[in-house]
Amino acid sequence: MSTAQHKIGSGFDAHSTADDVLTGVDLSGKLAIVTGGYSGLGLETTRALTKAGARVVVPARRPDTAWKALAGLEGVELDELDLGDLESVRAFAERFLDSGRTVDFVIDSAGIMACPETRVGPGWEAQFATNHLGHFALVNRLWPAIEPGGARVVSVSSRAHHFSGMRWDDVHWRTGYDKWQAYGQAKTANVLFAVHLDRLGAERGVRAFSLHPGGILTPLQRHLPKAEMVERGWIDEQGNALNPSGFKSPEQGAATQVWAATSPQLAGMGGVYLEDCDIAEPAADGDQSSGVRAWATDPEQAERLWTLSAELTGVNAFA
Repeated sequence: MSTAQHKIGSGFDAHSTADDVLTGVDLSGKLAIVTGGYSGLGLETTRALTKAGARVVVPARRPDTAWKALAGLEGVELDELDLGDLESVRAFAERFLDSGRTVDFVIDSAGIMACPETRVGPGWEAQFATNHLGHFALVNRLWPAIEPGGARVVSVSSRAHHFSGMRWDDVHWRTGYDKWQAYGQAKTANVLFAVHLDRLGAERGVRAFSLHPGGILTPLQRHLPKAEMVERGWIDEQGNALNPSGFKSPEQGAATQVWAATSPQLAGMGGVYLEDCDIAEPAADGDQSSGVRAWATDPEQAERLWTLSAELTGVNAFA
């Protein structure tokens, strides 16, 4: 049964932190895989989950950097993974499957944003390939280990999905590349992925969610020139965050993905887009400040994207 795309009154809000949503939650014996779990929101997600007792596997494109970031955290394992390289995805998944363990939470937190036009793999646009196709292949390859009857897959999207629906005639931006619209399409894909995965996995008791974590200044902005961030009102000339921009702290930014993965309030639910630790409302026409666009939750588009992604990656756990 599908979950309504409407608030449930969780009691949390934009100011809640990852620790807040885990108050009273014991994750002892649980295992999570958190992509990008050594930087920005991913690092805070790893910290909060391990503090609550979970063991966290962090696949990292830069293991040396990851080890330094994760120093002092107990209950963390590190492995190598480049989401832009499907062979790397296959190798990581096989190593994990060979361990014989099951996964309770997969949090797809890694991503790139607004990068210059970049090609990976067989010429794929990097944001779509890394943010969506890499995670699609990862979850499908890990599917035998994803624990039935309670596991959750969390796809970290963004309010930037408002920028663009799926560009079906040119998903890889062979012409007219625009870094923000390409990012928007990738974030729409993150939502559609969760919609269809939830439909496929619900019978097995595996639920999927997508979410907007909020605006947070993290290494995700590494491709943006300082002048552009100043012009957008994100930072001042000295590089300091401007409070009127409404940025969250990393602890607040990680809260919604941690809540999505662990909250008993979401038991029996799935396939919905979340923000500020609650289910989001559908976006009103012309409103890009909150909510989810209809093109990102359309089940027909979700199925179409799944089919395309399976063709492109050669992976489909449900075929």
